[in-house]
Order: sequence, then C-alpha cells, then structure tokens
Amino acid sequence: MTEQRAVPTGVGRTALGVAAARARESLRSDRLFEDPLAAAFLAAAGWPGPEQRPAAPTGDPALGESMFHHLVIRTRFFDDRLLAAAADGCLQVVLTAAGLDTRAFRLPWPDGTALYEIDFPGMLDFKERVLAEQQARPLCRRTVLPADLREDWGGRLVAAGFDPGARTVWLAEGLLIYLSPSETAGLLTEVGALSAPGSRLFFTHPVPDSTVVREVRTTPSMSGLATLWQGGLDEDPSDWLARHGWQSERQDRAALAASYGRPGGSGSRGGFHSAVRLPG
Repeated sequence: MTEQRAVPTGVGRTALGVAAARARESLRSDRLFEDPLAAAFLAAAGWPGPEQRPAAPTGDPALGESMFHHLVIRTRFFDDRLLAAAADGCLQVVLTAAGLDTRAFRLPWPDGTALYEIDFPGMLDFKERVLAEQQARPLCRRTVLPADLREDWGGRLVAAGFDPGARTVWLAEGLLIYLSPSETAGLLTEVGALSAPGSRLFFTHPVPDSTVVREVRTTPSMSGLATLWQGGLDEDPSDWLARHGWQSERQDRAALAASYGRPGGSGSRGGFHSAVRLPG
C-alpha cells in the first residue's frame, strides 16, 4: 500500500480536486490531455483513484460534473496557450500557486525553457516526494520556489535564476478567487514589474454570477470551499490590466468547450483571461 503523505489543508487541499479531474480525464480514450502523474498524487494522499469516484466530491453529482468539465477545459486551454507562448519565444514560464501541476513533466517544451513553480512549502514538499517516488523527469529546466504569493516573492524568484529582462509567460490558474482584491492587485503588480515587453499572462478570474460559483456557494457540502473564496479583483480584470500596461482579452468557455467537443455549460465569459505586456 502506498504510504500516505501529509497534504496541506485549506486552499492546498483543492489541488487534489484538480488532480482528480486531470486523472479522470486521462482515462478517457478521447482525452484532451494526459497527466500520468495525477493518480499518483491521489494515491499518496489516500484518496480513491479516478475510476472510483467523480472528480469533485461535492455531494451533488450535477455540480461535480460541471466542475469536472470546467477543470478539463481550463487545463487544455492553458496547455495550448503556454506552449504557443513558449514557441513564440517566452522561454521563462512561471506557474503561480502551482499546486500539483505537472506541465513541466508532460508538455513538449522548446529547448531552453526554464519553468518556475511557486507554492506553499507544505504543498511543494508533498509534491516533490511523490515525484521522486515516481522517478519523474521534467522536460525543461524546472525550479521550485516555496513562497507565499501574498508576501514578498519577486526578489526570491530573481535570486532563484529568473531574468526580469527576458520575455516570460505567467500562469495563475484557479488562484485569484482565493485572494482579496488588494492581494490580487499586489500579485498582478509584482508580475507586471517582473515582465519584459511581450511577456504573456494567463489566468482565471471568478465571474460572480457564474453557475458554478452560485451553486458552490449554495451547496452545503461545499461550504468549506466557498469560505476560502475572497473574490479576486473587485473590478473587471480587463480594465485593471489596461491601466497597468497590459493588452488583454477574455475567452468564452462555452465556445472553447465546443471547439474541444465537450459540454461547456452557459455562455458566461468563463473567466479565462490572456494578456500581453506592452512596451513602456
């Protein structure tokens, strides 16, 4: 039997839910991506495997399926955007709140790619132990940085080898909903300060009236998750980004899902954002 490893509680625990969705998708013959390490994280934490239960244990099967499809579409969308940015010369990749993300190990990065993963020490300790047990080998130069993104992390990233003068692609996937407006603004301001012109920023931002957000807030079994949500920016992210030197766009999740041949839910803009750092 696999030894159970301690996993951080609270926000850190949500990474297992994402891993469960990715492990379940990896079992499909028509999968949109393959994450061969996701099931290993579940086993190490003592969670049932992806073939034994839905991706999100919400107590509400319909809500669980909705969250599963959201996570799958989100994962594939950012996979595609990250690889396109790297192919275009953004060879520094920073995954903020990386959780149990395994893109360093499963995506075909261009030669010379340097990928940085930032998360809490407890999460990264769990992750590194499982990766070592699986003898996983990254497909790029990978650096792990234990840090709290609500505090001073930029200087530590530079000290770890990050070059602010080089074009970078940043990902904040499923993070900003757990930060307050001021914390979100602080994080994005630091990202901007470290971004050379032409850098890319991809992130999810909560849509307050989206179906999933409303259902999670009103589902008793999900109350623990809902209490962790702080909302992110208190204004349209496109407006904030425009004032701070970025050109941005939002992606319609339903249209994305249709392009992948998957259910997409409502036509809400979905909270998938892409931005390019402007000169000056």
